Amino acid sequence: MVLQLRKVLNGRGREEPGGRGQRTQEERGKHRRSRHPNNASVPSKWRRTRVCFPSCTFTIAMSSTPQDDADRIRLKRLAKLQSAAASTSSSPEPSSGVPTPQPNPSPKPAPIPKPSPAFKRAASQPSAAPVPAPAKRPAAPLKLDLPAWEHETIRDVLRVTLDRGAADASEHELIWLKPLAEELASEEPQQKQPRSLDAEILDRLLIARLELDPQSMSDDLEFLPVLASLPAGQTVFEYLVGCWKRANAARSALTKKNYPPSETHRALTVLDKVRDLLISYAGLTLQEPEMFPQPPGRDLGPPELVQPLLSLSSLSAPLLSSSSPRSTLGPSDIELFLHDLVRRFEPDGELESVLGPVVQHLLWHECLFRPGGIGGGDSSWRGVLGGLEALVAVKPIAVMITKMEAWNPPNATAPTIETVSLMGPLLRLGVFEREWPQIASSYFSEPEKRTRPDVETSFASLRGTLKSLQSTLFQVFNTIVRASPEARENVLQYFARVVALNRRRAGMQVEPDTVSSDAFMVNLQTILLRFAEPFMDAHYSKIDKIDPQYFAHSNRIDLKEETRVNATSEEAGKWEEENRGDGTAPNFISDIFYLALAMNHYGYQKTIQSYDDLAKTIDDMRRHLDMLQGDTSWQGTPFQARAEAAINTVKTEMSKVHMQQFAYETQLSDPELVFRSIGFTTFVSTWLIRFVDPKKKHPSPTIELPLSKDVPLSFRVLPEYLLEDIVDYYLYIVRHTPQSLDLSGKNELVIFCLTFLTSTWYIKNPFLKAKINEILFFGILGYRGERTGVLGGTLNSHPLALKHVMPALMHFYIEVEQTGASSQFYDKFNLYRRNIAYILKAVWDNPVHRDALRNEANNVERFVRFVNLMINDVTYLMDESLSELTQIHNIQAEMEEPSWQTKPPQVRREREATLRQLERHAIGYTTLGRSTVDMLKIFTAETKGPFMMPEIVGRLAAMLDYNLDVLINRTAELKVKEPEKYKFEPRRLLSDILQVYLNLSDQGEFARAVAEDGRSYKKELFEKAMYIARHRNLKTPDEVELLRLFVVKVEETKATIEAEEDLGDIPDEFLDPLMFTLMRDPVTLPSSKAVVDRSTIKAHLLSDSKDPFNRQPLSVEDVVPNPELKAKIDTFLADRRRKGTALDVPPEDIVNMNNETEDAQMQET
Repeated sequence: MVLQLRKVLNGRGREEPGGRGQRTQEERGKHRRSRHPNNASVPSKWRRTRVCFPSCTFTIAMSSTPQDDADRIRLKRLAKLQSAAASTSSSPEPSSGVPTPQPNPSPKPAPIPKPSPAFKRAASQPSAAPVPAPAKRPAAPLKLDLPAWEHETIRDVLRVTLDRGAADASEHELIWLKPLAEELASEEPQQKQPRSLDAEILDRLLIARLELDPQSMSDDLEFLPVLASLPAGQTVFEYLVGCWKRANAARSALTKKNYPPSETHRALTVLDKVRDLLISYAGLTLQEPEMFPQPPGRDLGPPELVQPLLSLSSLSAPLLSSSSPRSTLGPSDIELFLHDLVRRFEPDGELESVLGPVVQHLLWHECLFRPGGIGGGDSSWRGVLGGLEALVAVKPIAVMITKMEAWNPPNATAPTIETVSLMGPLLRLGVFEREWPQIASSYFSEPEKRTRPDVETSFASLRGTLKSLQSTLFQVFNTIVRASPEARENVLQYFARVVALNRRRAGMQVEPDTVSSDAFMVNLQTILLRFAEPFMDAHYSKIDKIDPQYFAHSNRIDLKEETRVNATSEEAGKWEEENRGDGTAPNFISDIFYLALAMNHYGYQKTIQSYDDLAKTIDDMRRHLDMLQGDTSWQGTPFQARAEAAINTVKTEMSKVHMQQFAYETQLSDPELVFRSIGFTTFVSTWLIRFVDPKKKHPSPTIELPLSKDVPLSFRVLPEYLLEDIVDYYLYIVRHTPQSLDLSGKNELVIFCLTFLTSTWYIKNPFLKAKINEILFFGILGYRGERTGVLGGTLNSHPLALKHVMPALMHFYIEVEQTGASSQFYDKFNLYRRNIAYILKAVWDNPVHRDALRNEANNVERFVRFVNLMINDVTYLMDESLSELTQIHNIQAEMEEPSWQTKPPQVRREREATLRQLERHAIGYTTLGRSTVDMLKIFTAETKGPFMMPEIVGRLAAMLDYNLDVLINRTAELKVKEPEKYKFEPRRLLSDILQVYLNLSDQGEFARAVAEDGRSYKKELFEKAMYIARHRNLKTPDEVELLRLFVVKVEETKATIEAEEDLGDIPDEFLDPLMFTLMRDPVTLPSSKAVVDRSTIKAHLLSDSKDPFNRQPLSVEDVVPNPELKAKIDTFLADRRRKGTALDVPPEDIVNMNNETEDAQMQET
């Protein structure tokens, strides 16, 4: 169809090989004579259709055979363009502030103008602004000869003429349109020739010029110079751009003249027609570049506008076009050119067909897919960003982009959306090693040899580039959002689509190829964080604009597969139905807030998890390497080469993982990203606390704790990831970059932790509660000279912390006894209580916290349960740690024997593996045991009453006696190489246990409990302990003397007990069925009807809230006293009890203070 259109417009049936407009040898002898519609060159099989243009009517030959509908549409579009161009436009030209050269017969290039402010930074050749001329007296209006001016303007703008003499005089700067001149002469023979140029024949002039092909041949010797003078290699679009620039220059020159307004208006009307016609054909050329003859070997159509857009970035020089500035769009021209295209094509709904392909060519430019990415040698991607900024600066174009199908492709998947969507290729730019391996290998090669300053230099370089990329991406999205409500909605839909496609990223084991990349998700998160900044002010003035029932009012985020904070899926579904609302869409603030939370969960947090996983991988590799290097049995054997190769392989893999870590650290530890993320996390945590605050006023005033037991359903149905992501990010910060909290966020962090530690019933997930506790633990670890960590000062000064830290930690210590998980026994040590013990110790020096502990001790039932659990922990941890150390001692002794080398290699490897496992366990047990004993020491010093409860004091005394016996009498078994490696400090441990005895030495119940311990207590045991404490300076002389007096008291009590308790045979009905001791206060259990001693069942219920005989729920209040049995027991005791026997031995003779037995063994330990 296009070819047939050219034939009719040319007045001949010319064939153009290769679509480039080149004439065949046969055609070279033909001469254009006329453009009559009935020209015989049109084949007879074509019918004729009349197409009317403003100045002429063409008869187009249409094939009577079936043709493609698209070809017919193109023909009609050309007619429509011509009609639009012929219409007179009286609207003023948008001012670009860009003066261009005035037209004349031989125009000279104008200096490159100063760009408009929007593109000032992108100008490649900036020049000084014109100096305003000095003020002059108003001159008399000049007379404008409109016909002459019109002739000269059209001639100079189009660079064409109908006069051969004028062409010759200009040395063919003006192109002689001989065929059109002859055609016009034949149509109007009576008119003077050559005819003047005017708007009436403007479109015919332009078509005649565009049809000229410098590659064609002609037998017309007069016309050959014309063809030869055509600019070689100039495309149709470049010619039209040159004409458009000259038309703008003519407009600028006209407005500077002092012509009468009416004449100026008439002249401007002509220029408007010229401009509109040029823009119409420029748009048509972008769509159909083969419509007119084009030079071979050039990129035609959309790439011709893409190149000027790429040139807007001064750092994208490799992408600049080499064409003459007079025929290309400079940085200062693009804004006005885009506005002209919009004004021409938007009313007809054709803007996307003109600029859509341009947008696609720009945003899918090959430079965005180069392996070097943003770290490559060139910065070509900056040109794409600059061009995109220019496009979206024009609101109709910004709206058009979001309407394109490729903006949010319906068939995109999680891994493909970053390559098939328009913004995807830009959003996927980053530094992570999986997507951009060249960056990691270029900036962080040989990581084991890099110094920290060297690494920091690489960080600074890449972070500067990331900042430029992410800032510009946000500006683009922000401009689009502000273009129209429709564009804003399309942007939100794009964000929501990415979230929906990447739900699997939050899983535990995710194949990276099935989800979007880390860089893509993190870049989107940075954009959403910037969108959130306006409503995250310091006074929380806009916090109530966030819709608390968003998930019921909007279906933008699907929560069907998400775990709720403390509700079932059925409860959540019912709540959503009841709060569906009237269909009014939530505001933009709510959309951004909840989308940022979702993007954070599926994107940013998963990236942080991947970074943490790399650290675990490094630890595994290091242990494997230690094992390979520690086993030297392969040396000097045939397996040596294989073993050395395995060692080198592990080292190489470790180096790769280190490079990946540095790449992750570049982005995740970027101070700007961390600052924004902390700000957002702090805002969300404050919003959540305000959510549960009964007054809905937090943080002004601060929430009152603890919260009500009645948890609001609106909070329970929230997705758990809202809380989980806050906790995980705070945990990441206090572990990796605690200094980031120095500026802000510490108070909010502490309030958040205390809110949910004092009101744990608000959260169902026990591991989430454990992480909250873990935040405080890492927050008080020392860093950069801060002994109590980044949170130590806040925990010791904030009013809420001073009041609630102690109760919160004690309550949580009790709660984690039973988490419901299969690993609860080990979790309570490794995940919970170790941290609690450390936190309590860190704040213990503050007298306000000690007062809070004493107040908490008034709640006897809860405090006794806490003490009981603490004693259980000490018993278990001490037993396990000392047992592990004994086994380590045995294996180390075995390895030192001469027979070790004679054992089979397999046996040695197995024993060495067992040793490494024992060492790992021992470190954990000794650390936990030491911290728990330390906590017991400080608690018994501050409050003693709860430790003297009947259900506590006996177990406490037995535990202390047993561990003292192990430390004193089994020192040889605990002797290991490098005890500091296992965190084993026997002297410190002995000192802490003796301190507990001293703390409780003035309590008669404690002395009696020690005396009643028939398993471990011996007077000789304390004699040895006191001797070691005195000679090793573990205790002061006064403390040793106090301990001696305590032993005297214990011995006296023991003698009395022995005299009282010689009861002979005891009836079975008087014995406790669990402890097999004489019951003093028998009670009956309601469900099992078993009879036990009250102290026995109370001690049991401290650890387990079920009946020990049938596992039914039971509490202390449920037991039934058995007075009849108690009366029988009391009678039995009265009958058997002897009179008390007093000891006549002096106290100083009871305890031997000079016992040096086994001192040598203790000294070795």
